[in-house]
Amino acid sequence: MLDVRPVGYIIGLLVAVIGLAMLAPLALEVALRTPHWRPFAEGAIVTVLTGALVALACRGESRHGLTIRQSFLLTTGTWIVLPFFGALPLMIGAPHANLTDAYFEAMSGFTTTGTTVFVGLDDLPQGTNLWRAMMNGMGGLGIVIVAMIFLPVMRVGGMQFFRSEGFDTLGKVLPRAIDIAGALLRLYIVLTVTFIVIFRMLGLSAYDATVMALSSVSTGGFSSYDDSFARFGPGPQWAAVVFMIIASTPFIRYIQLVRGDPTPLWRDVQVRAYLRWLFYAVMLVFLYRTLVSGAPVVQTLQESAFNVVSLFSGTGLTTADASSWGQFPLTVVILAGLVGGCTSSTGCSIKVFRFLILFQAIRSQILRINSPHAMHPVRLEGRVVDSDVLNSVILFFTIFMLSLGVLTLGLSVCGLHFRTAMTAAWTAIANVGTVYGPEVEASGAVAGFPRTAKWLMTFGMLLGRLELIAVFVLLMPRFWRG
Repeated sequence: MLDVRPVGYIIGLLVAVIGLAMLAPLALEVALRTPHWRPFAEGAIVTVLTGALVALACRGESRHGLTIRQSFLLTTGTWIVLPFFGALPLMIGAPHANLTDAYFEAMSGFTTTGTTVFVGLDDLPQGTNLWRAMMNGMGGLGIVIVAMIFLPVMRVGGMQFFRSEGFDTLGKVLPRAIDIAGALLRLYIVLTVTFIVIFRMLGLSAYDATVMALSSVSTGGFSSYDDSFARFGPGPQWAAVVFMIIASTPFIRYIQLVRGDPTPLWRDVQVRAYLRWLFYAVMLVFLYRTLVSGAPVVQTLQESAFNVVSLFSGTGLTTADASSWGQFPLTVVILAGLVGGCTSSTGCSIKVFRFLILFQAIRSQILRINSPHAMHPVRLEGRVVDSDVLNSVILFFTIFMLSLGVLTLGLSVCGLHFRTAMTAAWTAIANVGTVYGPEVEASGAVAGFPRTAKWLMTFGMLLGRLELIAVFVLLMPRFWRG
């Protein structure tokens, strides 16, 4: 029988931390002298007490680390439970959302998807928009920790390829995981503060700079305005492009850089491929729009760069409607969103390294056909990719595409236009944040979607953020019996 007490202890502590985090928007509303501090006070009390009681009930059962099965349960359980408590202030206070909408918004925040069900963001209390951005920020940090500590050990989607970098963290080497998490937390805070300072220097208010910095560093995409990032000038937009690129490249490389070793960052095959592909995608969209529409060159380059980088990294902030650019640019950004950022970053979707392994596997297979008696091992970063990693990557691609198709079908059955259903499934599983279709609000919100469609998208966001297999394994009866 699976012992869930160690999992309950950690989740309880995390829930209590979420409750304490509500004090930030509470303090903002108190400083603004508005009555909107009350929902955060009530939410904080309920959340801290619940988390503390669960942690106390399970205390003393996590001294020897976590087993693989407990790690699967912890990873998925965290992203199921935390959005529920994150949704409390959205239900208690403005916008007084129902459970479906509040949980959708919180799941979108913690998974750093960035799709919103709320229309009229400009009119929401500042504390509410700050809380939405904070959920982005906490989710972004959480997924980097999971990607670097848990997924490699759980052998999810080929992530075991990165175990050789010293992230074997279960059992007796749990202190190593704590060291990694601490280093990531410090780096994440430094990046966030840096982004805030630069946005402030470029003219944003302290409030806007904080919200946009949290959305950028997490590649989460929540904005406090219905027009997303469009109201800010060229300076902040170009800064955000750089920030989104930084946030979607491997954080471990920045830790190594800070410690005086820049070589891994420059030599990382993921980083080089990601920057190349970003450049190609931006240039394709820019040249198409310039040649076909004759739009102003500078404005077109700025719009193309911002929106392509945003969708490639999975951030979802926008300055223009990419669906109005034509079929070819829209196809480019959808494909870019399927690729996503680098492993061990806050970026999302399939990830660059899996595509690199897939391309190398295809190349190896072609060489074997031409030279059946020669050895053609699959290599990445000079290392041979063993069959276990290769099989995991191929399995991930298969499950990802099947899930995308099934979710598209389910959303279509809910009554959505096929284009809406397809891009809603894409944005949910790839955690991109942008939906295109006739049922989508002008602001990009999906407020008018049927309730069932929202729950399907919520499940899709959970699947995509946790690399699918980490969720599906919990649905197997054998997991609970073993």
